[in-house]
Amino acid sequence: MEKTSLLYEGKAKKVWHTEDEALLISEFKDDLTAFNGEKKSSEAGKGALNNKISTELFKLLQNKGISTHFVKMLDDNHMLHKKAEVIYIEVIVRNIATGSLSKNLGIENGKVLPFTLVEFDYKNDALGDPKLNDQHCLILELVKNTEELDYIRYMARRVNSVMQEFFSDKGLTVVDFKLEFGRDTNGNIILIDELSPDNFRFWDAKTGESMDKDRFRQGLGGLTIAYQEVLTRILGEVK
Repeated sequence: MEKTSLLYEGKAKKVWHTEDEALLISEFKDDLTAFNGEKKSSEAGKGALNNKISTELFKLLQNKGISTHFVKMLDDNHMLHKKAEVIYIEVIVRNIATGSLSKNLGIENGKVLPFTLVEFDYKNDALGDPKLNDQHCLILELVKNTEELDYIRYMARRVNSVMQEFFSDKGLTVVDFKLEFGRDTNGNIILIDELSPDNFRFWDAKTGESMDKDRFRQGLGGLTIAYQEVLTRILGEVK
């Protein structure tokens, strides 16, 4: 399968048309951005690591019966996936308070939440990805009805359950993560985008060390080393 014309370029990926109208190719970039694009950099190999990690996690979820857009990894930086109509809601799943949740609501950093919190953000860079409630989603016509929102929440919690169980055996704590959903050619809601340390927070279960993009946000360094460690653990080499 070959790339033809460019469909879209985002912060972390380029998405290309293919000769098959129903299939697209995502090209994972080495670019890094944080704070709505205010902080930018690049690290060689980051894109390939995100592609490989995403591939393994999409396969894991599909084996658990969760529908995704993933088809196969083509090479280090390219993934073949189904075409989907993007639902412009970023779904934030939180197990532990940190980041914006602690900053905005004053919840102690590192506090384990009494239940898994699912939040919605508007996927709109120009507006700074503001928070959404169900009524906002309906007014903006991001979904057809509240049943779709309920289904998205249900799927987000299913993904979380799989990830928590999987990573607990890998010595990593799933702190929080961002998911995106879309509609396939049959109108079914499926999981899309990527599943990587760019949009997951992983903490080492023993040390509490960040193994994700917070290393870039906080200027800690060692980002690709941490991403490689996540991939190593996913592939079965537990420390």
